[in-house]
Amino acid sequence: MSAPSLRSTAEWRALARHWRSLRGTTLKQLFDGDAKRGTRLVAKGVGLYLDYSKNLVTDDTLRLLRQLAKARGVFARRDAMFRGDKINETEKRAVLHVALRAPRNERILVDGTNVVPEVHEVLDRMAAFSEKVRAGEWRGHSGKRIRNVISIGIGGSDLGPVMAYEALKHYSRRDMTFRFVSNVDPTDFVEATRDLDAAETLFVVCSKTFTTLETLTNAHAARDWCLQKLGGNEAAVAKHFVAVSTNAKEVEKFGIDTANMFGFWDWVGGRYSMDSAIGLSTMLAIGPEAFRDMLAGFHAMDEHFKSAPPESNLPLLMGLIAIWYNDFFGAQTVAVLPYAQYLKRFPAYLQQLTMESNGKHVTLSGEHVDYATGPIYWGEPGTNGQHSFYQLIHQGTRLIPCDFIGFMHSLNPLGGQHDLLMANLFAQTEALAFGKTPEQVRAEGTPEWLVPHRVCEGNRPTNTFLADSLTPHTLGALIALYEHSVFVQGAIWHIDSFDQWGVELGKQLANKLIPQLQDQNDPDLEHDSSTNALIRRYRAARTEAR
Repeated sequence: MSAPSLRSTAEWRALARHWRSLRGTTLKQLFDGDAKRGTRLVAKGVGLYLDYSKNLVTDDTLRLLRQLAKARGVFARRDAMFRGDKINETEKRAVLHVALRAPRNERILVDGTNVVPEVHEVLDRMAAFSEKVRAGEWRGHSGKRIRNVISIGIGGSDLGPVMAYEALKHYSRRDMTFRFVSNVDPTDFVEATRDLDAAETLFVVCSKTFTTLETLTNAHAARDWCLQKLGGNEAAVAKHFVAVSTNAKEVEKFGIDTANMFGFWDWVGGRYSMDSAIGLSTMLAIGPEAFRDMLAGFHAMDEHFKSAPPESNLPLLMGLIAIWYNDFFGAQTVAVLPYAQYLKRFPAYLQQLTMESNGKHVTLSGEHVDYATGPIYWGEPGTNGQHSFYQLIHQGTRLIPCDFIGFMHSLNPLGGQHDLLMANLFAQTEALAFGKTPEQVRAEGTPEWLVPHRVCEGNRPTNTFLADSLTPHTLGALIALYEHSVFVQGAIWHIDSFDQWGVELGKQLANKLIPQLQDQNDPDLEHDSSTNALIRRYRAARTEAR
């Protein structure tokens, strides 16, 4: 599928001229020239309030960006996604994470089949299983109730469940322990199980194909651990393992009862799958009702993205602002700064969502791009980050747009601490926007030699999101917001946001290297000189240790 070169379009050229005309304009000037800017450049939807007034944009900027979105087919591609068209073009697949949270009465067709009933059949089975475990009706091999749940996965099969568990810990069962194993480093598994009773532990193995190297390696380690602790009876496996997979043959071969296998579909990408059966550990933690509330938040944002006017469409605004900084200002990163400790894993989750989706160097038609794609996402919760990397954002030489996320009410009120937290959020966005001038520094009695060091130039752009409190519904809406923002950016860049061939290359090479590290005889090595030398050094060290 081909499209006109992005840089050659009239809309792009108009934006480039506009950007040149804005150079030198400051946020202070924009606010001074518009007394209502702080209440005018805002948008609301699905319980979220977005203040985007502290961005280096004007009404003309936003109008030109919307024109670019229309010219690049963002709205047509959005509608094609919701219809179930195969917009993942390199893998010839539909992209239907939106179907995972569709109400029962919706119809979404893939190859002529309505997939919504299949989704709810899995959700209902997940709910029934979760209720059994949470009620103590599901017992381990020795008859003890399950008190520990360990989810085994990697990538999208891990980051989503980990993030959701941490984000919704307030709603989770506190008499149960939930842990996550993803790294093939044996330390990850050993530390996760060190203090647990195998008789009370349930493993959720998340692998669509049930062949993922890291996941199956850890799953077999868990199987061996269980059998060793439970007397070696292989019948125990069926009581302590369930699978999130579509490969019934391999699941059964492992020893898991296929009645306890929860499937999903090839139209669900891994990084978009946390609201599918991959979220089974989340449902076990917070319960089916809260899980469905999270799905309702996702769906509400889906509907907002589909129907809200472009001027107030939250994902569209976020995507367009990201394009503005990435492609015109040359900003290479975006900082995501949640002022909520429960969201401590949210930036890590967004790293995969954004960077695996839009880290692409060719268009859908295979042509090399001549513009920047896929900015780097990173961040930490406030106020921790203020005492580490915020220094660079305030006074460094790089422009780093920031997304601040805050809540009106704390789930754990403790004196006036939430007020202190939110005062810091508001102060940071103000300081980043307007800084501190040399005159202000001098007025504080600062010696002249110290003045340059204390000046903050300001003009650092931010978005601020506010919501009432961190509920499952709010979390679902936030995640869907970023999912659709990623979609908008990918559509404008005309790249495939739903494949990940770069990830596959590393897997292929690792599979080739494994026998070369483990071979008892010296293998023939045909890599580059660096890789060959590293392999030989590793093998020599391992031989000496035997």
